[in-house]
Amino acid sequence: MIVGTAGHIDHGKTSLVRALTGVDTDRLKEEKARGISIDLGFAYLPAADGSVLGFVDVPGHERFVHTMLAGASGIDFVLFVIAADDGVMPQTREHLAIVDLLGVTRGIVALTKADLASPDRRAQVAAGIAETLSSTNLAGSPIIPVSTVTGEGIEALREALLTASSAAGRRGAAGRFRLAVDRSFTLAGTGTVVTGTALSGRVVVGDRVLVSPAGLPARVRSIHAQNRPVEQGEAGDRCALNLAGEGISKDAIRRGDMILDPSLHAPSDRIDAILRLLPSEAKAVGQWSPVRLHHAAAEVGAHVVLLEEEPLVPGGEKKVQLVLEKPIAAAVGDRFVLRDPSARRTIGGGRFLDLRAPARKRRTSARLAQLEAMAIEDPMQALAALLEREPRHVDLSAFARDRALAEAEMQSLVDALGIVKLAAKDRVIGLSAATWEQLKRALLALLENFHQVNPDLPGIGLERLRLQLEPRLPAPAFAAGLVSLARAGELALDGAWVRLPGHQVRLTPEEEQLWAGVAPLLAGEARFRPPRVRDIGTLLAVPEEDVRRLAKLMARMGKVSEVAHDHFFLRDTVAEMVRIAVAIAAASEKGEFTAAQFRDQVNNGRKVAIQILEFFDRHGVTLRRGDLRRMNKHQLDLFRPSAETPAPATATSDQGREASPVGRPDFKSGWGREPALGGFDSHSLPPVSREAR
Repeated sequence: MIVGTAGHIDHGKTSLVRALTGVDTDRLKEEKARGISIDLGFAYLPAADGSVLGFVDVPGHERFVHTMLAGASGIDFVLFVIAADDGVMPQTREHLAIVDLLGVTRGIVALTKADLASPDRRAQVAAGIAETLSSTNLAGSPIIPVSTVTGEGIEALREALLTASSAAGRRGAAGRFRLAVDRSFTLAGTGTVVTGTALSGRVVVGDRVLVSPAGLPARVRSIHAQNRPVEQGEAGDRCALNLAGEGISKDAIRRGDMILDPSLHAPSDRIDAILRLLPSEAKAVGQWSPVRLHHAAAEVGAHVVLLEEEPLVPGGEKKVQLVLEKPIAAAVGDRFVLRDPSARRTIGGGRFLDLRAPARKRRTSARLAQLEAMAIEDPMQALAALLEREPRHVDLSAFARDRALAEAEMQSLVDALGIVKLAAKDRVIGLSAATWEQLKRALLALLENFHQVNPDLPGIGLERLRLQLEPRLPAPAFAAGLVSLARAGELALDGAWVRLPGHQVRLTPEEEQLWAGVAPLLAGEARFRPPRVRDIGTLLAVPEEDVRRLAKLMARMGKVSEVAHDHFFLRDTVAEMVRIAVAIAAASEKGEFTAAQFRDQVNNGRKVAIQILEFFDRHGVTLRRGDLRRMNKHQLDLFRPSAETPAPATATSDQGREASPVGRPDFKSGWGREPALGGFDSHSLPPVSREAR
């Protein structure tokens, strides 16, 4: 159990800890000279059962409240120190407010300097203390008179603390590891050491960790937990970690940093939260009010954005957005405290709800409904509520990361709630089973209706289909869902098209006869330089319009692609040219190639080679920089042969389609000329349907 002291300056916190443990927590020369605590002090009390109580002794002076906050975060139990001769003082009330805002619910009041007070005075002060505690989480806490001069009550207080520790047991070590750093120093012969309270999970000697928010990787060389050398430290322990790694030094790691499991590294500078304003405040919090945010051992400037219409008045509680001056490492559910910009008083505090808060549309009814779900402390209940709110799907990877949940914990939630997972790129999207069934029925109904209205079309384009369905899934997750339905035989994926399994487009006998003459002209040795529409018409002695209409129909069927105006290539040929470009890029040291290199490989002349590459640019298959191009690995499957089924997207795969193949700031060539929805190129017009002829 971690015990934190609290109380007004000169009420005897350090002396009391020394009487309980035998350790003087004032370690600085200035602290000895001035007789007051300036920085955090630490001491330990072994128990008979082998456990150890850790003490965090904090300064009581108003100028060092920020230091007190760094020590108070992460404590399990508060030892409130109030002198019998003074009673409740200003810093007593501020420390009490801070402990209350941090959610500490267990504690003992030590009525110090009892030797200086008469029985009547003791009773009077105790009554005042009870009244002060009555509106806080510590209401009803025992009050034990003690004196470090005469020894009165010291043994009784020690026994009360050990009993409280035994009753509480160890804090659960579930979740991924996080440790809030409050000290960083160098030991001769050891190297860099950081100390702090482990907030969740466990760490083992040899583990790889990250220093966040800086992102410095490190390895744990050794561990001291509760002042003992151990092989692992757990949540609730005061830990000293000996770290090693490139860039790791006492100056590179500061108070306020977090040592954590690498998968948790995602610093945030915009956080939605629940904020409670203290009743002692003189006025309401205004929009964009500047504050000092204290979280764990970190302190950072921030501004408050109100998310609800009504103002946040003293004693009230509202949802707000905190916009930070620099990012911090945090977790959903973490407690925080706000002080005024001049650091003279504590004004309120609360709990983090969403570490990825939006900068826009943050006050919409849908967003506020999400925050209501996020405010639920139990992860399972919160996840279940989120799945029922817009957008009715949840990024499970981010949910687990931001709540520091271990993989087994997250899988347990998924299994218990029957969540349907769609793994795509670097994240996993989850939907409730009911939402997935609803989406599937709507998708199949839409395909059926599309085939009835467009019997001569091979199917509907993936992106066009996605945009017509609710809930609207992210494009990679939607593609993964289609793959799962295709494997189950509920739909078919045919190149760029999605269709029902039984749907087929058949050419008329006249079209079949004409295609039989056209197809050989686009294949064989001339496949990289096929004749244009006019040339095909001349060769076959058929009207140019008939050839163009057939070619556009075959493009809609996914058999050909219109690379340039009236210049059609077989889809398999396009896929082959993509593979050729990939090979050229792979042979280059920087993954770049020129139009001339591509022309030499396909042997079709500079003009046609450039037209092909510009076609790839428009579709995002290649990315152009001046005269050089490189391949976009995320779009390599865009022109796969029609017979191929797309590979399933996984959480570690870099395959998958984006919502817009050219909607990226690093894409220059052909900006704004995206492929038209439905799968044909922007150079083409939709073919006239047979019914319209």
